[in-house]
Amino acid sequence: MFNLSRYFSTVSFILVVLAAGLLGPLYQKLALQQLQSLAERRNVEMVQIFENSLHGPLAALLTDSVGRDARSLQATEDLARLSESALALMQDTSVFQVKVYNRLGDVIFSTDSRQIGQSRFDSPGFKAAIKGGVSSDLLRRGTLNAGEKGRTPADVLASFIPIRSNDQAVAGVFELHQNVTPFIDELERDLWWMTAGVVLTFAALYVMQFLVVRRAQGILEDQEGRLKAARDTLELQVEARTEELKRTNSQLESEIAERRQAQSKLNYLAYHDPLTGLANRRCFIERLEESLRETARRGERLAVLFIDLDQFKQVNDSLGHGIGDELLVSVATRLSDHVRLIDMLARLGGDEFICLMEGVQRTEDVEVLAQEILAAFEQPFRLGDTELFLTASVGISLFPGDGDSVLALMRNADSAMYRAKFSGRGNYHFYTPDMTRAVQERVQIENLLRRALDHGEFRVHLQPQVDTQSGELVGAEALVRWQCPELGEVMPTRFIPVAEDSGLIVGLGTWVLRETCRQFMHWRESGFDLPKVSVNLSVRQLERPEFIDTLERILDETGMDPHCLKLELTESVVMAVGDSFSLLDRLRSLGISLALDDFGTGYSSLSYLKMLPIQQLKIDRSFVEGIGRNSGDEAIIRTIMELARSLEFEVVAEGVETAEQAGFLAELGCQQLQGHLHGKAVAPAEFRARWAARA
Repeated sequence: MFNLSRYFSTVSFILVVLAAGLLGPLYQKLALQQLQSLAERRNVEMVQIFENSLHGPLAALLTDSVGRDARSLQATEDLARLSESALALMQDTSVFQVKVYNRLGDVIFSTDSRQIGQSRFDSPGFKAAIKGGVSSDLLRRGTLNAGEKGRTPADVLASFIPIRSNDQAVAGVFELHQNVTPFIDELERDLWWMTAGVVLTFAALYVMQFLVVRRAQGILEDQEGRLKAARDTLELQVEARTEELKRTNSQLESEIAERRQAQSKLNYLAYHDPLTGLANRRCFIERLEESLRETARRGERLAVLFIDLDQFKQVNDSLGHGIGDELLVSVATRLSDHVRLIDMLARLGGDEFICLMEGVQRTEDVEVLAQEILAAFEQPFRLGDTELFLTASVGISLFPGDGDSVLALMRNADSAMYRAKFSGRGNYHFYTPDMTRAVQERVQIENLLRRALDHGEFRVHLQPQVDTQSGELVGAEALVRWQCPELGEVMPTRFIPVAEDSGLIVGLGTWVLRETCRQFMHWRESGFDLPKVSVNLSVRQLERPEFIDTLERILDETGMDPHCLKLELTESVVMAVGDSFSLLDRLRSLGISLALDDFGTGYSSLSYLKMLPIQQLKIDRSFVEGIGRNSGDEAIIRTIMELARSLEFEVVAEGVETAEQAGFLAELGCQQLQGHLHGKAVAPAEFRARWAARA
């Protein structure tokens, strides 16, 4: 039987020894640190006394000592008087030696005159003090003092303390040697007493616990006897139970059949998406691995198509996850109807689907399948009383050209999907090697963006908005610019989408808003009166519940008049934000103007538009570019102007670059122009210089 008493005795002894061995040195270390700190403070106080008492001769000596040799320093007239005064100050203190160094590290004074003229420039303590710090070193009895070239007769704390001139510059260094032997002796006595107390405490605890363990040992031996008797009884009960088990065997066989059925269901759930019933990620990966082996063996090709729903998050945010789930089920049904039976369709998770196409003969066959997938989204999805229009982006990778592993094919198809999404959504793209570089660049930009705001790499530029008839300055649009140390000037088209997807646009947008308001008020206070300034808003900003509070705080901090601020929103942003009417009404109640940017490129209906509390429409530059060249673009502009007049909206045309464009817009009654014809976006200083001169 296990001997508990012997085990306890051994373990307890080891613990006592370890406790004494650890606590003693720990206490000594902490006490020495406290002693050193206290002694160092006393040395600093002594230096202050020396400086106050010996200020005159000490300052003169520091000034006159530079460039003098040891003999010349020892022959200084005031040295004896300085030494006498210093020794008088050291009486009744534990300081027994004082040295003074000039900035070159030469000893210009010492209570031991033999040391005058010696150089200690390379001393770590001197180097620390000459830089303005205080450095101390504890030298124990019998140790070698490198500076004095001998063994210390006692426990000594050597402190190097800077001497400051009237302008607080370091003019020299004090070195004080303080005898701390009594304190060290007292510390060692305390250490012995503490160690003895620990040992006695553990010994007392050991005796008490040993008695308890002995009692426990007796109880265990008694229990062992009882367990043996119980074991004999149990054997008899087992024999009886065996007979009972035989009777229930037939029942278990039927239960096994039920379990097999349950296992089959579990296997189904392990390989299928519970929401849509499609194959899940695990099932797709295993199928693709098997297909790759067979396809490679036969020398054939296959394709992986990565499908991502466009702006699905807006559906969840605006209509709720219940509607979102219903939409995913409908999407899965439609995709299944458009995919051949030999193809495998799976849901990876969220709004991501993936398709495996085997036996690819021609690339055109894959294009046909991609087109069929996109065709599944041409008709709206009807979910009860709700009708939703949805698009998808498809990325395609081919085996063997685009990868020879599951990971590579899925990753590359994903990269191609992002290219399709950035190309305008509702589109498909085949993978090309440059997409991998694009993904890497996107990751690099995201990483650099995370530090850019803190490092002050962003700038706000302003583009003028002028009155169509008079050409006078009526406002300006704030546009962010990024000067990256690694990438140089990064265009907004490169970093804004990354900021949007990563959520960094919230912090960036807040910074642009605050910086624009600050610049506007700086101009107004200095005499340059800009009527109004515009700032673009992201959907991510508007989705934040604290956006209004943040905006009000910026207005309060900068003193910005809300009536001088205009916020620009795109149609897609307004449609994406839940309860957008309430939010825009709150902005209008603050006195802020609202403009609908890039008008004509979105999907706002007239009934929806007339309910928005906006004051201005901005015609997208894509239509302005077609003036004089494309009658369709001109017709669209005329329609926008008629719509604006009927709804009493002011109109700003973007991208105006030629006099012909300006004339056409003026004839239609467009109130404001913005574009390179009147000036590109420039830094605030250049903007003010250009427009202040015209005033």
